[in-house]
Amino acid sequence: MKYRAEIDGLRALAVVPVILFHAGFDLFSGGFVGVDVFFVISGYLITTILISDIEKNKFSLINFYERRARRILPVLFFVMLACLPFAWFLMVPSQMEDFSQSLIAVSLFASNFLFWSESDYFAPAAEEKPLLHTWSLAVEEQYYFLFPIFLLLTWRYGRNRVFWLIAFLSLASLALSEWSWRNSPTANFYLAPTRAWELLAGSMSAFIVQKVGINKNNTLSFIGLFAILLTIFFYDKNTPFPSLYALPTVVGVVLIILFADKHTAVAKLLSTRVIVGIGLISYSAYLWHQPLFAFARIHAQESPSPTYMLILSAVSMGLAVLSWKFIETPFRDRALVSKKMVLYIAPVFLFFPLSLGLVGHAKNGFEGSLLTANQRSLLDTAINSPKRDDCHASKRDYFGYDDACEYFEGELKVAVFGDSHTVELAYALAKELAPTQQRLKHLSFSNCIPSYGILIDGYEDCSSWTNDAIGRLIDEDSIETVVVSYRINEALFGGHEATFPTLPSNRSKPEIEKIWQAYMDVLKALDENGKNVILVMQAPELKEPIERLIKRDQVSNGDLSGISKEWWLNRNQYVRSRISEIPKSIAIVDPTRLFCDETQCYAAKNGVAYYFDDDHMSIAGATVVAKRVVEKMGD
Repeated sequence: MKYRAEIDGLRALAVVPVILFHAGFDLFSGGFVGVDVFFVISGYLITTILISDIEKNKFSLINFYERRARRILPVLFFVMLACLPFAWFLMVPSQMEDFSQSLIAVSLFASNFLFWSESDYFAPAAEEKPLLHTWSLAVEEQYYFLFPIFLLLTWRYGRNRVFWLIAFLSLASLALSEWSWRNSPTANFYLAPTRAWELLAGSMSAFIVQKVGINKNNTLSFIGLFAILLTIFFYDKNTPFPSLYALPTVVGVVLIILFADKHTAVAKLLSTRVIVGIGLISYSAYLWHQPLFAFARIHAQESPSPTYMLILSAVSMGLAVLSWKFIETPFRDRALVSKKMVLYIAPVFLFFPLSLGLVGHAKNGFEGSLLTANQRSLLDTAINSPKRDDCHASKRDYFGYDDACEYFEGELKVAVFGDSHTVELAYALAKELAPTQQRLKHLSFSNCIPSYGILIDGYEDCSSWTNDAIGRLIDEDSIETVVVSYRINEALFGGHEATFPTLPSNRSKPEIEKIWQAYMDVLKALDENGKNVILVMQAPELKEPIERLIKRDQVSNGDLSGISKEWWLNRNQYVRSRISEIPKSIAIVDPTRLFCDETQCYAAKNGVAYYFDDDHMSIAGATVVAKRVVEKMGD
């Protein structure tokens, strides 16, 4: 295959925005499309090689996979190896267990399935996964495994028919992605069936170039470059992706492949020495950047500064140069590393991290080694509700009022209503009410902001569930008391995890007002229809998950500070300033009064954890609040 310097330039255009996007630079808000650029390039290059080998009757699956192993495995193995000491010293057991699972998944080229099951790619928690970025390698490897077999099976029908079959599959994949972003957005992002059309677009480009060559066209190649840049700078994490929105990126790459002849201005730009140099090290740079960023975020109690992240971006490039020179290049040299050696070494590159991952998973993230006895003892109290999996509704696991859980025996008199912050409260309150033979109904919906009587974009399921649940509570005469609890500060302003210690401000003033009024409407609707309403205010948020606080602290006296009271009062200032709007007939329980002294809000007291993460109360913390709720019920 004839070398095209502009393709390496395209790789640079892919990797730099991805790195700067993951570093948190808002200018590159759509930098994640760099992965899509890589997909199209991969489809083009691999198909070009396959067509050439098949037509020359020298194609071999073993040789193909051997070339892929030379390209992919050595640096991937070394990066995973380099992650191990940082994971050991910086991670808490739950993170180490997740990391161990990712080692397993990466070794099996199935990490896209793992991360699909774990988290949203754009969620703050995902930023602390060192191997998150390997999801795209998994998609490519799945393509590399299946596509050569597909070509071998279909080539007998003729080149044109194969091309049109690929076109049909590409359109079907695009249609699936357009459906999936509306119905299963996380699966849509991570899984190969909804990404295949991007790789297949590259494959179709290979067919065209192989048949008619590269047609010089400055205008079309410039449009291609402009389309890619447009998506890099104007898309963001709220853009449905992949979907029809990915077309400008994909078509942009295709236009450059087809029309950026070496004499065009775009090809000359992409072929400049520096850009090509970045393209040559792009694979290594892509592998290095995410572990560096993830471990930096894990280590820091505050969000790393832009300057620090820019330095780490440069470090990833420096490491990429070294790994390209001393690992990638030697392993791709058949004079230094024979085919036989690759076939012997490749299983080791996969089996070693796979084995470590299996051990780490089996040992629960090496909990016994990473924490002292005192730390383990305290962590053992940081538990959530045993009913969380079965009784907490969500967009993925939607169920309504009739299917909601009820605890325990007796007459149904009490309901707890709200978002995920009500789960442990409901269970703890039910335990407190059990001796009085009062049964409790648990109504909670994950990531559900106040939305009674309104419809908020992105929260349609939440709004529907809220309206139904409130209506049914009003009609349920046996329920006398309704306890309401929301993570109201996140609903109004966004989560603090990605910005701490800076306070988040993710919504406009009209949006904030709309949500606040919906919050008031929830309370007033219940109050005005004869319910005894008790509002449990949001518990103070911690500066980081309690497991990390425990690991950083020797926990000698059983008390563990979670956040300064000053920070929490500032975070909660808007709510405090409008609390007078709550009807006087509604009782208020404020965990701040229970968990904080004059200067600190505690994550644990007297050897008992009040939280199981950075904002949800544990059963023990919820019990402290539930006891106060019971007192209010008796007033």
